[in-house]
Amino acid sequence: MENTEYRRKTAQKTDSSQVTGNLMARESFTLDDPVPKTPTVNNHGFWELPKQDQKNFGLLVLLYFLQGIPMGLAHGSVPFLLKEHLSYGEIGIFSLAGYPYSLKLLWSPIVDAWWSPKVGRRKSWILPIQLISGFGMLILGSVVEDWMSTTGKPGGPTVWNFTGWWFFLVFMCATQDIAVDGWALTLLTPGNVSYASTAQTVGLTAGQFLSYTVFLAFNSKDFANKWFRSEPLETGLLSLGGYLTFWGWAYIFVTLALAVLKKEEKTRNEDGIWDVYKIMWGVLKLKNIQTIIVVHLIAKIGFQANDGVTNLKLLDKGFGKENMALTVLIDFPFEIGLGYYAGKWSQEYTPMKLWCWGFMGRLAAAILAQFTVMIFPAGGVTPWYMLVVIGEHIFSTFTNTIMFVAISAFHARVADPVIGGTYMTLLATVSNLGGTFPKFFVLRLVDYFTEATCYPPTTKVDTTTLKSPLVTKPFSCAMQPDKELCINGGGSCEMLRDGYYIVNIICVIVGVVTFTMYIRPKVMHLQSLPLRAWRLAPGR
Repeated sequence: MENTEYRRKTAQKTDSSQVTGNLMARESFTLDDPVPKTPTVNNHGFWELPKQDQKNFGLLVLLYFLQGIPMGLAHGSVPFLLKEHLSYGEIGIFSLAGYPYSLKLLWSPIVDAWWSPKVGRRKSWILPIQLISGFGMLILGSVVEDWMSTTGKPGGPTVWNFTGWWFFLVFMCATQDIAVDGWALTLLTPGNVSYASTAQTVGLTAGQFLSYTVFLAFNSKDFANKWFRSEPLETGLLSLGGYLTFWGWAYIFVTLALAVLKKEEKTRNEDGIWDVYKIMWGVLKLKNIQTIIVVHLIAKIGFQANDGVTNLKLLDKGFGKENMALTVLIDFPFEIGLGYYAGKWSQEYTPMKLWCWGFMGRLAAAILAQFTVMIFPAGGVTPWYMLVVIGEHIFSTFTNTIMFVAISAFHARVADPVIGGTYMTLLATVSNLGGTFPKFFVLRLVDYFTEATCYPPTTKVDTTTLKSPLVTKPFSCAMQPDKELCINGGGSCEMLRDGYYIVNIICVIVGVVTFTMYIRPKVMHLQSLPLRAWRLAPGR
């Protein structure tokens, strides 16, 4: 399954100093009135919250949910749909569309500092960004069906142009996320700010689940013909263009309603843009931070072929989008339930020790995934093989969750509370980047190592039924467009060397070597350091 760490945030405890700071940042706060009691964090349930907080919680869930719609498409569904038309290397180019979410720290100080007092600190960004995103989805929805089938082909858009549109949508989502995260601190009353992380988890998870699992299933013609139709058709119940168009209008409607119905409480500026950048630079100069950055940037190389290619390879083998959607659907409740136990274990064991266990588990999951692809039944998907894929999927997701929960706990432990927001965001950004940047190279290498030959048909073929010119001589069909040309021309594309197996083994070997020689000794050392080793020097 696509790595989705970008959507999860650590649910940290909010201490009284943070709560008080949020209260004092409001323009309505004054010392001319009787000194208010320092607010404390409430531990009561959701239904015991004030009505206003319940409404604002719902608003946050809605805003995060909208972010999850294009994110679920860009990171989940679209790569699967593209696999029918593009090579692994071209899908690697498309993976660059996810970079903005891993780099949003670079412009987050700008979003925090530049705004219009007339509109509101957060609405100044949320309103225009959601409108632009909505119109962007309407435009993309009107052409995406043609682009999906012609991208990278003569007369069609290049894969870079197609990626550029999704890069733009993800950039908008990442920028909106910065603004919504900031608004959550003042939208809820000080003692209930901890519910902001819950709203984010619920909203983003629901949006991505809808755009990944649900959309992928209803976009599949086989799923629709099997469960909803008496007469089979060549299309699914939902098209990508129609789905984008619907949510484009939904974005616009919600934005207009937000502009009219929701008033934002005025707040004062905190640190300026350059103040935040100076803090970030100071943190980056810490030796231990430099070490953990190196660890983050190399730690996920061992799992990249499994995370980025295994599911695509299963589709290539004939697993089917409807079966993939069902696998992810079944995996989802397991991810939630097993995540609970991962969180529980993070309280019983030291975070980086648990993280190392998860690391070794993910390496084992990568080997198990390769074995699962290798034993794909010649006659197609069978019930026992479906169970094998689901089991492999659950195990891979579980080890991923263990690593995420453990590293989040470690980040929360070492972050300087004086600059906690900047510190945590910096660490999370580097962690996400470590899982994003290798994917492009890994997918390109799969194409590089793959060798396949298209052979002409051995029997007479009715050329009137072919979609491409008749294959008359052998040629390479390692790349997806050449494979389509071969099959449509009546030929047979025989795989001589599958680059996925080679790249996955290389990744696992790199993972084992780096983990043994560098990563494990370094993270265990970092965990043993006192907290003062992670703090900025006074006056810096």
